[in-house]
Amino acid sequence: MDAAKDDSSTVRETAYAPRALADIIRLHMDYYAPTWGFGLPFETKLAVEIGRFLQRYDAARDLFACAWKDDDLVGSVTLDGGDIENGLSHLRWFIVSDAARGTGLGGRLITQAVHFAREKSHDGIFLTTFSGLDAARHLYEKAGFTLVHESEIDQWGGGVREQRFELRF
Repeated sequence: MDAAKDDSSTVRETAYAPRALADIIRLHMDYYAPTWGFGLPFETKLAVEIGRFLQRYDAARDLFACAWKDDDLVGSVTLDGGDIENGLSHLRWFIVSDAARGTGLGGRLITQAVHFAREKSHDGIFLTTFSGLDAARHLYEKAGFTLVHESEIDQWGGGVREQRFELRF
């Protein structure tokens, strides 16, 4: 086991910090490009959507959580309270680096998002993902999310089957 997995106590969790947007995109591409074949359409979609979110970010309704180990981003999750659908806020850009997988960081980030939504009196949370991301699905279900819809829609451009999970309070 490498040092990052042995010492998760050195991970500090913050809101936005310089490089966060670029590093979130990098973490996504480090995983999704080699594993799922996602390329330029996915990367530009991330950049545009995260950029738009940060331009309208409001700490009173939105969560932008980053986890850093030293100067490296090792995880993130966003709760977009400005993107409400059926009364539910949108959980987005959840990712944990290879180095931080298995440390419990992913569970802490999901828990942080759920607590934030409850504190802000959101009706619940929805997220879209795709089948095959079993570790993430396990974390969503452990937090109380349920799969409510599955379709052939592929907004990411990788030939995947989209899923929608919801957690209602």
